[in-house]
Amino acid sequence: MKQSFYDEFTILENRFFKENVYAGMTPEDKPLPTYEKEKDRLPRPIWDGHDDVMRCYDKTWKLAFGNLCKPTPDTGFVSNFIDTAFNGCLFMWDSAFILMFGKYGARSFDFQATLNNLYSHQYADGYICREIEENTGRDHFTRFDPAATGPNILAWCEWEYFKNFGDTERLAHVFPCLMAYHEWMRANHTWRDGTYWSSGWGCGMDNLPRLQEGYHFAFSHGHMVWNDACMQELMNCKILMDMAKVLGREADTEGLQEERERLIRVVNETLWDDKTAFYYDLWKNGELNYVKHIGAYWALLAEIVPKDKAERFIAHLENKNEFATPCRIPALSADHPAFKAEGDYWNGGVWAPTNYMVLCGLDRYGKYSLSHEISRNYLDYIVSVFNDTDTVFENYAPCPGKDGKPRKGDPARADFVGWTGLAPITVLFEYVFGIKPDAEHGVIRWQIELTERHGVKRYPFGKDTTLTLLCEARENEAQEPVVQIASDRSVTVEIFWDGGKQHKTVRV
Repeated sequence: MKQSFYDEFTILENRFFKENVYAGMTPEDKPLPTYEKEKDRLPRPIWDGHDDVMRCYDKTWKLAFGNLCKPTPDTGFVSNFIDTAFNGCLFMWDSAFILMFGKYGARSFDFQATLNNLYSHQYADGYICREIEENTGRDHFTRFDPAATGPNILAWCEWEYFKNFGDTERLAHVFPCLMAYHEWMRANHTWRDGTYWSSGWGCGMDNLPRLQEGYHFAFSHGHMVWNDACMQELMNCKILMDMAKVLGREADTEGLQEERERLIRVVNETLWDDKTAFYYDLWKNGELNYVKHIGAYWALLAEIVPKDKAERFIAHLENKNEFATPCRIPALSADHPAFKAEGDYWNGGVWAPTNYMVLCGLDRYGKYSLSHEISRNYLDYIVSVFNDTDTVFENYAPCPGKDGKPRKGDPARADFVGWTGLAPITVLFEYVFGIKPDAEHGVIRWQIELTERHGVKRYPFGKDTTLTLLCEARENEAQEPVVQIASDRSVTVEIFWDGGKQHKTVRV
């Protein structure tokens, strides 16, 4: 990491940075695994009558293993990693979402260690650039550029990994890095009332039409309160407090509860419009922009939507004139003048990261059937395009083409694994199949919606547990499922279906 002359005077060391074990770490020197050698160690989904989904699943892993890299000398990178597959840079928010499916291949490659290379480039004041050149180790942006960093979702990625594997050692190592980064964001990306700002590139949704005229859509903060940035920081506060409880470091997060309570109040008072039941960005003139975009749904994951507002807010996802397009869920509501049926990137494109975010958020509000419905729609659409192209794309069009067939977004890169690996792997396991891990408590929650025979072999759980989870075919959703569970360690599986639930414990 190369610093400018002025960094000497502008960087004040954060108290948590002193615990950053990745800064100056000796680079890893391990050979990279190959797909051919590891494919029989990866989890194996089972879904009768859906061979095309299995082919898409296999192709996704093959592409992912083809993007594994070793640290280049003198870059400051410290761990083998998976490339973002975009422009030769390691991206902050792309990497976080890539690892959301990479966790299922953790027995073959330590995908999570990709983030080590971001932590190794953390500045002493807590700042981390959102994009770092892989061949040089140089930041792609300067620290105070409005597009320099974000979104702040690293803690969420680490917490999801912890839920799969219960790795408290990694949690202890990353916690100081995440606290330092949160404190930098709070010091440098907030307005007077504690709300957060970003930019088109900084929020990751490049060309959404959300700023006032006269501001650059990609590079300016527009003096605007950004709803997604606020929600992400609210989520971040909660996750960091949860991490602190696991680690016995509650004293380090005392200020986060106060920040969260204050920001929840401000967001619900100033960004919520009760007439339309939606959260909007707030322009500098005090007016809401009334642009319904998918970034608002970080509110579900942050768990800040009051119960009396949640149903109306979630209902937009089921409105065919808004977010229930033929391929769900478009980044921009279909009733906006800038919405494009072919996608036009974030002006209607359907994206794996934001879809996964919404699905996770729906879980927080107990909307399991809706999340299953959306996940089936999304996966079916992707697999339909895969059947014609033999690949997956960066994003997808919300509406079919003139021939009535599903299509990739325009523009959209091919072979994008990349975060689109989420759909055939994580969305399949967690929302189509409904299997959710909680390694900290030794429990797997299985919400069964499918009637076809389905499940997973070689499912990785906890430090070294491997399971087989198999549900036999049923006549309808209300029929009690017949489930087979095999494990090499003791585990409890909580099984839910339409109208019923049961617990099964395997003792070894």
